[in-house]
Amino acid sequence: MNAAVAPLRRLYDWMMDKAAHEHAVWWLAVVSFAESSFFPIPPDVMLIPMVIARPDRALLYAAVCTAASVAGGLAGYAIGFFLFDQIGQPIVDFYAAAEALEAVRAQYAEYGWWIVFGGGLTPVPYKIITIASGALTLDPLAFAGASVVGRGLRFFAVALLLWKFGPPIRRLIEERFGLMTLIFFTLLVGGFAALKYLV
Repeated sequence: MNAAVAPLRRLYDWMMDKAAHEHAVWWLAVVSFAESSFFPIPPDVMLIPMVIARPDRALLYAAVCTAASVAGGLAGYAIGFFLFDQIGQPIVDFYAAAEALEAVRAQYAEYGWWIVFGGGLTPVPYKIITIASGALTLDPLAFAGASVVGRGLRFFAVALLLWKFGPPIRRLIEERFGLMTLIFFTLLVGGFAALKYLV
C-alpha cells in the first residue's frame, strides 16, 4: 500500500471499528461540529461506516451530523464575526484559501444564501463559508436556514444511499481504498477551486 494512503487506511479501519461503539454517535457529533469551523476531516468519513454497520440508525446519524454541523457552522460564523483577525484569518491561511475567500466576498451581497447552501451541500470547504459568513455579516437567520437545508440534504442523501446500497459500497471502499482516497482529495481540492472560479 502507498505510504501516503496507509495512515488514511488505518483511520478508516479505526472508524469502522468505532462505528459499533456505544459512544460512536458522540464522536460523530464532535467531528461534524469541528469540521464546520476548523477541522479538516469531513464527518462523512465516520458517517459512512456507522450507517453501514447500523443501517437501522441511518436517519438518526444523518440528523446528528446535520444538527452538529449547523451548530459548528454557527461557531464558524462567530469566529468570522467576532474573531476574524485572531482566529478566522489563520484558519483561512492554513487552508491556503485566501483567494477563495475573496471570491466569496465579491459575490456575497447578492448570492450569500446560495453560497452557504452550496457550501453545505457540495465538496466546497464549508468552514471557509461559515467564517466568511460571519466576517461579511450575512444575516444569521439566513445563514442558519441555508446551513440546515444544505447540510441536511447532504447528510440525509448519504445516509439513505448507504441504507439502501450499504454492503456493495463497503466492499467497493475496502477493495479500492487508494482510488477512493484519490477521489476524496480531488473533490477537496476541487472544492477550493470552485470557490475561486465558480462563485
